[in-house]
Amino acid sequence: MKKVLDKGYVRLVDVMGSDLTIVNAARVSYDKESHELNGKDERLINFLIREGHTSPLRHASMQFEVYAPLMVARQWWKQVVGSDHTMDAWNESSRRYISEKEEFYIPGENEWRSKPANSKQGSGEPLNAVEGLPFTAALMSYVEQGEKFYNKAMNCGIAPEQARLFLPAYGMYVRWYWTASLQSVLHFLDQRLESDAQKEIQDYAKVVEEYVIEHYPAVYRAWNKSKGEINNG
Repeated sequence: MKKVLDKGYVRLVDVMGSDLTIVNAARVSYDKESHELNGKDERLINFLIREGHTSPLRHASMQFEVYAPLMVARQWWKQVVGSDHTMDAWNESSRRYISEKEEFYIPGENEWRSKPANSKQGSGEPLNAVEGLPFTAALMSYVEQGEKFYNKAMNCGIAPEQARLFLPAYGMYVRWYWTASLQSVLHFLDQRLESDAQKEIQDYAKVVEEYVIEHYPAVYRAWNKSKGEINNG
């Protein structure tokens, strides 16, 4: 489990396949199989990614448990449903059925960012702690008030699926399982490691990237090299 933000985390639950899985999926057309990764195999992986022959990447998959603010979860989900790389599954905890402890992401006084000067999305320069302090205090007060009304509704017998309306949504932590093919994971990293992605989801993407490096090092090297070639091209 790797910590992210103040209370969040990413946990790798399961992995199917390895660099060798991708190599053998590509070579099955020629009735070939490798039993130990070698230089020739790595050159094949480089070729597949460089030329966009990425279907073999769908024979490997990763399963994560993620705990993140709702604003991060919904951006993440956009990448899943917006991808044609299939092999994705998403199951999220629901306050219709459970009443787990409410937790919220509250930026510290030195973590607020200004709006960008020349864009409708993203962030500009960070605010200093003096400027950020009243916003941290105001958000804490807002969260406390929402929790108060939520608990009152629950204690009065309101259905949990309606009582949750009182909880401030965007900063509330939610938990989910995400199972995706390696191709889909790399697609997520392509989108969410970019400098114009929201910083909070970048932080989560960097942790997912660490797990990819650990379990698919040859694929990661080829993917990273391909990104560099595109950027320099």
